[in-house]
Amino acid sequence: MAEDLSNIAGMFRTNTEIVNRAIAGVPQEDWFRKPGNDSNHLMWVVGHLIVHRGRTLNVLGVDWNSSWAPLFVRGAERVADDEYPSSDEMRAEWKNVSTELIRAVREAPQALLDQSPPKGPLSFDGKLSGAVAFYAFHDAYHAGQVSYLRKWLGHGQTIG
Repeated sequence: MAEDLSNIAGMFRTNTEIVNRAIAGVPQEDWFRKPGNDSNHLMWVVGHLIVHRGRTLNVLGVDWNSSWAPLFVRGAERVADDEYPSSDEMRAEWKNVSTELIRAVREAPQALLDQSPPKGPLSFDGKLSGAVAFYAFHDAYHAGQVSYLRKWLGHGQTIG
């Protein structure tokens, strides 16, 4: 693993565990409850995390896409609950994208990380490595939201 990504890989692993704990045992109907009318529900936040982990894979040269990805991009309008994937499908895709992401970060060659980032994601260092670091920051932000939603839904704390 490239030295400058060792901490980033740790962030992704930790976020994976936090989200795993946060979504464990949450029934399907609770994935669509919202703390406010203009808030996102658990389904949207987890889907958004999956899509951005998929984008991280893409910038690392791994092909990832999903037919439902447009539902979870920033600014996407919420649709009827039955138009989203099931919570079981989301859990399965979370596991798949997370496993692939940890592998891709661990195996990313330094020459790739030193390249200029694609247009779109911010980069902390002007290189692809900085874009991956930004995605880890983004990931942590939304992992916190998932933890909050679990507690708000009445399913207890994620950590502690």
